Amino acid sequence: MGLPFPNLPGAPAPAHAAPASPTVPLGDQIERLVNGGPQAWAPLLAGLLHALINLAIGAGILVVTLWVARWASRLAREALARLHGRSAPDAVLAGFLASLVRYTVVVIGGIAVLQQIGVQTTSVLAVLGAASLAIGLALQGGLSNVAAGVMILLLRPYRIGDRVKIADVVGRVHGLDLFVTRLHDLQNSVVFIPNSKALGEVVVNYSMLEVRRIDMDFGIDYDDDEDLALALLIEIAKADPRIVADPPPWAKVTALKDSSVTVTLRAWTSPAGYRDTQFDLIKAVKQRFQAAGLSFPYPHQVAVTQREFTPPDQARQEAELSSLSAAAKAEAGVVKGRSRGARSTGSTSEAKGPTG
Repeated sequence: MGLPFPNLPGAPAPAHAAPASPTVPLGDQIERLVNGGPQAWAPLLAGLLHALINLAIGAGILVVTLWVARWASRLAREALARLHGRSAPDAVLAGFLASLVRYTVVVIGGIAVLQQIGVQTTSVLAVLGAASLAIGLALQGGLSNVAAGVMILLLRPYRIGDRVKIADVVGRVHGLDLFVTRLHDLQNSVVFIPNSKALGEVVVNYSMLEVRRIDMDFGIDYDDDEDLALALLIEIAKADPRIVADPPPWAKVTALKDSSVTVTLRAWTSPAGYRDTQFDLIKAVKQRFQAAGLSFPYPHQVAVTQREFTPPDQARQEAELSSLSAAAKAEAGVVKGRSRGARSTGSTSEAKGPTG
């Protein structure tokens, strides 16, 4: 069996090779159709019928695709609801998942329709792949936020209405989508945090648990009664209806400082009224401590007044030094004279001694 080598220049053409059909002008084709009778129309009608059949099949595939896409999106919502159990799934996550499933089914069905009507889908897929790569590289920051948003919606570290701390910002969550998390901080400013940053930072959720603990330190004088202070702290905490009974309030001496004894109160309350409860307790403790004769030591400051510095008079200093030097010399001369007189008196006494 011979191999199908291509025809070389000058080589005879193989016997089985069909001659190339010449190109027929469009006008001649129309004339043949008009004058050729039913036999000339048969191939055209067959091709047209084949195209209509393909279009009908493609339309059927499109209708089925749209129905399947709608059914799949509804199924995705139900699966997400079963995954969350009793709690209702997040509306943003449910909408995103349903849209993702629906558009995926539509794209697959659209490719099948194009292939059915005779479009070469290989080139279409190549173009779509290149376009997707270019868009992904251009929007990689935004896509990272989308991926982080999906993870936040799945893991649920916080929900809308929770008071949280994200990236050193404390506020209440008022919005959450696939790109950003919107907070209202304590100054009622709107803070937008990208989801990629929110997912990469430490998130503190103050609203996830039912109760939150209040810690307060107070300093009393060393001469005050510590037991009385602790009893007053427990009494004040129990008297506030916003403080829960379980776990009970706790008060102990926690530190001995330079000028005060530190007593600490720990009480649990609802996260909704945390700050108001804390501030009201501080006010109540101050009033009760003062009424009971307990004092709050505070640092004292001592003011020292320094006289204005006056530079010395150089001439005056030199005159004083000169007078002191002269006085010292005079005194030295007097002392020297006295010592000479004493020596002369001693010599006279020694001379008279042997004679006696």
